[in-house]
Amino acid sequence: MAYTLPELGYAYNALEPHFDAQTLEIHHSKHHQTYVNNANGVRETLPAEFQDLPVEEMMKRIGELPADKQMPARNNIGGHANHSFFWTLLKTGTELKGSLKEAIERDFGSVDAFKEAFEKAAQTRFASGWAWLVVENGKLAIVSTPNQDSPVMGKEIAGCSGTPLLTLDVWEHAYYLKFQNRRPEYIKTFWNVVNWDEVQRLYDSAN
Repeated sequence: MAYTLPELGYAYNALEPHFDAQTLEIHHSKHHQTYVNNANGVRETLPAEFQDLPVEEMMKRIGELPADKQMPARNNIGGHANHSFFWTLLKTGTELKGSLKEAIERDFGSVDAFKEAFEKAAQTRFASGWAWLVVENGKLAIVSTPNQDSPVMGKEIAGCSGTPLLTLDVWEHAYYLKFQNRRPEYIKTFWNVVNWDEVQRLYDSAN
């Protein structure tokens, strides 16, 4: 079962003026497509029992792959999985509320403290990678991963674990056309396009 580029479910200009249409189109149709193409190439080299796994299941089982296949899978299948997840988390006009907001206030002290911690994780991730809000054993935490690693890969591989609820791509290709080298500005702008309804749904599903 070959991996395919998912539809965004919204127009490339749907996140304007916060995230620009040109960057989003290139990010989705070029960068993500390249990960899909490369992920399919990796998939075809894997043992037969792994070749038809859904990408979400593959992410959890990367540690079971032959040693020489793990890094190509992390980089390329991980890139496909992380981007596919990221697109579902973008939307304008939603609001943080309900049980998710209560959990954030419980575990971080305040919404502002949560945002500050998330921004720090995104800003201090050296070079390329991702910042994440995860839930594990009922508690929220903020982590970051390098390259295309994900918390679902587990601590031995990614250095962290948990069920992802929110993520931000801090690879330069995610923001360079609009924000150039101003990663902190890109990170702060992210709050204008978080799909809190989807994050709430993921939180409900994980509890």
